[in-house]
Amino acid sequence: MKASQFFISTLKEAPADAEVVSHQLMTRAGMIKKLGAGIYTYMPIGLRVIQKVEKIVREEMNRAGAVELTMPVIQPAEFWQETGRFEKMGPELLRIKDRHDRDFVVQPTSEEVVTDIARQELRSYKQLPKNFYQIQTKFRDERRPRFGLMRGREFIMKDAYSFDRDETAAKASYQVMAAAYRRIFDRFGLRYRAVAADSGAIGGDLSEEFQVIAATGEDAIVYCPSSDYAANMEKAESLAPQTPRPAASNPMVKTPTPGKSTCADVAELLGVPLATTVKSLVLATDELDDDGQVLRSQVWLLLLRGDHDMNEVKVSKVPGLDTGFRFASLPEIESHFGCKPGYLGPVGTLLPVKLVVDREVAVMADWICGANQMDFHMTGVNWGRDLPEPDLVTDLRNVVEGDASPDGKGVLAIERGIEVGHVFYLGTKYSKAMNATFLGEDGKPAHFEMGCYGIGITRLPAAAVEQNHDERGIIWPDAIAPFTAVVCPIGMDRSDEVRKAAEQLYADLLVEGIDVLLDDRGERPGAMFADWELIGVPHRITIGDRGLKSGQLEYQHRRDATATQVAVGDVVAFLKEKLAG
Repeated sequence: MKASQFFISTLKEAPADAEVVSHQLMTRAGMIKKLGAGIYTYMPIGLRVIQKVEKIVREEMNRAGAVELTMPVIQPAEFWQETGRFEKMGPELLRIKDRHDRDFVVQPTSEEVVTDIARQELRSYKQLPKNFYQIQTKFRDERRPRFGLMRGREFIMKDAYSFDRDETAAKASYQVMAAAYRRIFDRFGLRYRAVAADSGAIGGDLSEEFQVIAATGEDAIVYCPSSDYAANMEKAESLAPQTPRPAASNPMVKTPTPGKSTCADVAELLGVPLATTVKSLVLATDELDDDGQVLRSQVWLLLLRGDHDMNEVKVSKVPGLDTGFRFASLPEIESHFGCKPGYLGPVGTLLPVKLVVDREVAVMADWICGANQMDFHMTGVNWGRDLPEPDLVTDLRNVVEGDASPDGKGVLAIERGIEVGHVFYLGTKYSKAMNATFLGEDGKPAHFEMGCYGIGITRLPAAAVEQNHDERGIIWPDAIAPFTAVVCPIGMDRSDEVRKAAEQLYADLLVEGIDVLLDDRGERPGAMFADWELIGVPHRITIGDRGLKSGQLEYQHRRDATATQVAVGDVVAFLKEKLAG
């Protein structure tokens, strides 16, 4: 490709609404152009990156035995009504009507449609296993689209769906996909982690997220540097302390804490470590009648150490809270504790509450909590003496750096990541909802065991930029760069020697199958180099009159601080060696 035949449009400044690096640099590099909130045109140079991502994904999916199809972007609502998601999914699901007043949706994903294909086409166990995938446009009506391609409303996704005869076969299909995803992300050339993820209401342990490591990532990734353990924050277990609870050494005292309503403020006032305080979180559950009206409510009190944060996913698995919970209302709190939030605690509640205690709190002694009276806290609180031993002790908190790794092989560390892929064992959730069955070997109908597997095709380039950039612009890995190499002739429009050398090198690199662009625009060297540093092409070869007279060209990788002199006759072999490395 020659620059004069292509379209290059760079900007010196990022738009005012570009909050993160990837949005700023991809806009400045002319890769994306905003059309509306969360909706972008993929400009030619950005589309080349997306196409390279798609090519790697497609090759590895085909290699893993998946079969490509394309499902409609606009889908009849009746399939979504079968699974209940038409009502349950909420405003992210864009619902539309046609001229006949029939309901449709703009697909955010395609479990319903692919399950309908399976129930029509896969009639016998002999046709299984089967894995269908597509690379297709999706739309989710994000309430607050932001960060460019990181959290847009319209995006491209690879979604795949496996169908198997039983759970054992489905888990085998899952492992095939998990291995394929590792090959895909290895080929992208990005630093990533595959982390265990919570599988939600479906249950089971087969769910992994693929996270690109980036300091700006929204997700916290928990891992053990001395083992293979990795999980997202929702999934990572906080082990029970191995040390026994110390004996009580202080009396329980109602202590004045005027105006100090947070654990941090109380600890500072009393001059004690924050870890000696206990925070009280008040939840409620509702029992409903057949019409959805509240018959009665139950108030729950959760106790966590003052320096720890509640993990809502873990709380949602507590027996009794696993059917749904909410934060208690102010009237509920006041009726049970006789006090407003900020001074709540388990000692002397007015009405009974269900008490759930985090593992760390269960082994604390002489701890501090609210006294259920404004401007007072209880100090020196102890289990057994001041409160009955807790009935329910479980893991309620987010892990922190230095916690013991659940695999027993060291301590945990935390880094930030951007989720760009997810593999998930679904089971029969959709096949039962849609009565999708096949005839088993015994001649009886059975529901398909399913898995689903997604990769954010347009999110991945943004994640790559968040991981790979500097003050000058983007630094693409070779595999997904818009061009692998760029030839930059200086004064090509004024020197026949430079023009001929540039044209010859360009032709030689094309013959070798290298994705190269020749910048024949006649730009000044500073402007030309600035463009390619911003766009992030990884390999640059500069040709000038002075170098040609001594038989030399300049090679510079996008990460290199200085250029390397290379003999004209050696430059193709030199670049091939760089690409092979």
